[in-house]
Amino acid sequence: MSDAETDELLHRAQQLEDEATGLRAQAGQVASARMAPTAEALQLAEDRLRRAQEAGGIGVFSVGIVDGVLNPTPEFCRLYGLPERASYPATAFEDLVIPEDRHLISTAENRRRGEPPRDVEYRIRRPDTGELRWIARKGGIERDASGRPVRFSGAAHDVTEQRSARDALRESEGRYRALFESVDDGFCIIEFFDGPHGPLSDYVHVEANLGYERHTGIPNIVGQTLRTLAPGEADGWLDLYGGVLRTGEPIRFERFFVTADRHIDVSAARVEPASRRQVLVLFRDITGRKRAEEALRASERVARENVQRVQLALAAGAIIGTWLWDIPSDRFTVDEAFAQSFGLDPAMGRDGLSLAQVIDTVHPDDRAGLTEAITAAIARGGVYAHQYRTRRADGEYYWLEANGRVDHAPDGTPLSFPGVLIDVQERRAVEAERDRVTAMLRALNETLEQRVADRTAELMQTEEALRQSQKMEAVGQLTGGLAHDFNNMLAGISGSLELMQSRMLQGRVSDLERYIAAAQSAAKRAAALTHRLLAFSRRQTLDPKPTDANRLIEGIVDLVRRTVGPSVAVEVVGAGGLWPTLVDPSQLENALLNLCINARDAMPEGGRIVIETGNRWLDQRAAKERDLEPGQYISLCVSDNGTGMTPDVIAKAFDPFFTTKPIGEGTGLGLSMIYGFVKQSGGQVRIYSEVGDGTMVCLYLPRHLGAAAGPEAVPDLSEAARAKAGETVLVVDDEPTVRMLVTEVLEDLGYAAIEAADGASGLKVLQSDVRIDLLVTDVGLPGGMNGRQMADAALVSRPELKVLFITGYAENAALNHGHLAHGMQVMTKPFSLEALAARIRGIIEGNA
Repeated sequence: MSDAETDELLHRAQQLEDEATGLRAQAGQVASARMAPTAEALQLAEDRLRRAQEAGGIGVFSVGIVDGVLNPTPEFCRLYGLPERASYPATAFEDLVIPEDRHLISTAENRRRGEPPRDVEYRIRRPDTGELRWIARKGGIERDASGRPVRFSGAAHDVTEQRSARDALRESEGRYRALFESVDDGFCIIEFFDGPHGPLSDYVHVEANLGYERHTGIPNIVGQTLRTLAPGEADGWLDLYGGVLRTGEPIRFERFFVTADRHIDVSAARVEPASRRQVLVLFRDITGRKRAEEALRASERVARENVQRVQLALAAGAIIGTWLWDIPSDRFTVDEAFAQSFGLDPAMGRDGLSLAQVIDTVHPDDRAGLTEAITAAIARGGVYAHQYRTRRADGEYYWLEANGRVDHAPDGTPLSFPGVLIDVQERRAVEAERDRVTAMLRALNETLEQRVADRTAELMQTEEALRQSQKMEAVGQLTGGLAHDFNNMLAGISGSLELMQSRMLQGRVSDLERYIAAAQSAAKRAAALTHRLLAFSRRQTLDPKPTDANRLIEGIVDLVRRTVGPSVAVEVVGAGGLWPTLVDPSQLENALLNLCINARDAMPEGGRIVIETGNRWLDQRAAKERDLEPGQYISLCVSDNGTGMTPDVIAKAFDPFFTTKPIGEGTGLGLSMIYGFVKQSGGQVRIYSEVGDGTMVCLYLPRHLGAAAGPEAVPDLSEAARAKAGETVLVVDDEPTVRMLVTEVLEDLGYAAIEAADGASGLKVLQSDVRIDLLVTDVGLPGGMNGRQMADAALVSRPELKVLFITGYAENAALNHGHLAHGMQVMTKPFSLEALAARIRGIIEGNA
């Protein structure tokens, strides 16, 4: 509550108390007939007074002048921390005032003399809590008809919080003002206003510290407007600071203030909010820095001159003589060092030589060049420098550099040509060596590209040999690890076929169904193992479909429970609202079954397997941890409470043929197959395990933005849809057995079937006028043209041609890495004939 609100409450309380007192007096004077209305009005006033006191925390009191008895309201007692009573001695409250403030309150003597009371604030020590509280009190003297004081009445209010806030504000303002004035930098706040020249056409300085005058030399700035101070510069300053006000973008620049003889760094920023129309300007004295920069530049000039002098002094050791050539008289004088260096008589050098005598010491090969350089220097004037070989006193030729200057008369006549000779023999040797090295490096650089190409080819050959070695090692491991399984499967197939043949010759057909089932089971196991190998190499043909992982798990969980056995409990925790993912459902089923078998093997005494799904939104950090791109994924995790894995085993778990199982119990391709399948599907696999605490393997697969596909029903071959009249299918496969089986199925269903053994033969049929409703072709074909190339070539003349690719493994490049054109489908060998029949009918009718 503010001071003004406190004063208003106290004033209103006093008014109500006065009103109540008047009504009491009136009640004692009127006739009995009028007593009831007056009492009623008195009660109303007292109720209003009590409500005002309770709402505003106002305590009201009155003190008898004669008896010194104080009659407080309940709120007044609560303010002072005393029990509620109808009356107290006035001293009971006065004694609560701390000694330092007692001079502020009215005494009994003051009240008897009728001295007008003062509105005061003082501190009390509450007896109930011991707190020190501030009380604001207002009051007045009541007098009788003769004017004598009879009572002192007033109101009090606790203002401790207001005093604390006011004191804190005063202290903060004091610190701010002290800081504002003590900072050496100059501050001022300008406020824009609309003037005679238009909106925001002037501003006034509303605040400034002492540093402002020190930095700018402008005194008494507060209250002065810009146009009063600098009318000639007003538009420029308004444009500058007005831009800060309008855009909120701070500015900074340097300016020299003539009045203060200082360089000032000026920065300005808008005072928020913008509606205040104020800008804070900071002036920082950079005169010292400017002078230091100028001193530094002067120092650098002196340093450069000193360096030149030092260089000249250093070069003095290489100077072998000086000359002065008086051009008009052709008198060439040299110093003694010059004469001794060239074996000349020093006296002759002082008397003067001719230029011809000097040139006579120059190497014959360099004389023409020297003469030409001298002639050019005399013609143009100014500096001259030329290198040449000259014969020294020992009879040998040395490289020299002549440095001089040709001075001309005002009319252009050459007058003198002074100069020095410098020995550059060593410098020339160094330069020659540098040129030799440069030439060598240039030659090396010219052959570097070829040498890099040769080395690269050598490394590629080495790497290819290493890959071949690793491939042979892998083949060896594959042969050793899988021969047993494949031989068992082939034995089952071949044995079943032999028994079928034997029983048919004997006429015993009742056992055929059992042998057929055994052969089909072995063939499916062989196909599954082949798929594992292809998944490991990431070359299997995937048939991705929008898949609901929860529905897929629900369909396979019974098989999982039968596979892992009764000693292992299988629990499924499927996430609600699980996103679809685009994967091959059969491969995902295989991966899930493989993970559950691995989990079972890690719990030889039994345990629990949990299959859990979830939606995962991976941010940058989480995606990086899983080697994925940020985005939305689903997770499918299989966890167990088995033996767990060591870090070394986890690091090798995805390596092909790596297994911790005994020989003959595992191929080491299970996790490799899963890894290859998930990576090919755009996802990632992670293993989380602690020895003794179990293992969790999580598959992360990208979210598919669309609805999941429903389960695909595969009808019995006898129930497959029949062909319509005239429908023709072209079958292209280099394997006669496959062609025979597909053709038999087609003919049984009423299709006309045409066979071709290679791509060229098939394309010849496709380019004819024969009706072709569907092309069924293997991808890998002999003769230089694969199935995809044949289909693409046929689309030129048959743009609506529908194609079903059948392949034993994923020639992924031939299939454009899985990106098939409209009307193209793919099936992976081996497949059931029922599935083939259903797929053929679906493609022809446009439903597949």
